[in-house]
Amino acid sequence: MTASKHIQTILNGTIQSLKSVIPLPMDIKSPSLMVQPFEQEEMGVLIGMIGDIKGRIIIDSTSECLSSIGATMFGMPLEGEMLESFTGELGNMVAGNLCTVVARDGVEVDITPPTVIVGRTKLFGFQHAFKLPVELANIGNLTIILTIDE
Repeated sequence: MTASKHIQTILNGTIQSLKSVIPLPMDIKSPSLMVQPFEQEEMGVLIGMIGDIKGRIIIDSTSECLSSIGATMFGMPLEGEMLESFTGELGNMVAGNLCTVVARDGVEVDITPPTVIVGRTKLFGFQHAFKLPVELANIGNLTIILTIDE
C-alpha cells in the first residue's frame, strides 16, 4: 500500500472514529494540508502513531468545548484536573478506535499514551500535516491534526 493510500485510510478512519466515540451531531469539513508550526490556543491532546504509518494525531479545542463533550458523554460538565484527564482519555478513545478501524483496511498502527497540552503552544518537527476541522452542533469546534513523519 502506498503512503498516500495509508494517509487516506487514516483520515477516513479518523472520521469514522470521531463519529463512533463522540455522541453528538457533527459536521466534518474537508481536510487540508498545513505547514509548520501548528499553533494551539488552549487545550488539546497528542497521541503518537507507529507502525505502517508514523506520525501524531492532535485533537485541539477549547476547554469549554471539551467540557461540553464530557458533559454529553458523562452527564456532568468537567473542569480542572478532571477535564485534563478526560481530554487525554478522549484522545485515547479516538486513537484506539482508529487503530481498530484502519486494521480492517490492512493498515497496522499502534498508539502511544496521550499527552495533554494545556495553554498556548507551537508544535514543530513534522514532515507533512493535514488539518481536519470538525463542528459539533451547539458545542463548538475541534481541529484534528494528522502529522506524518517519513
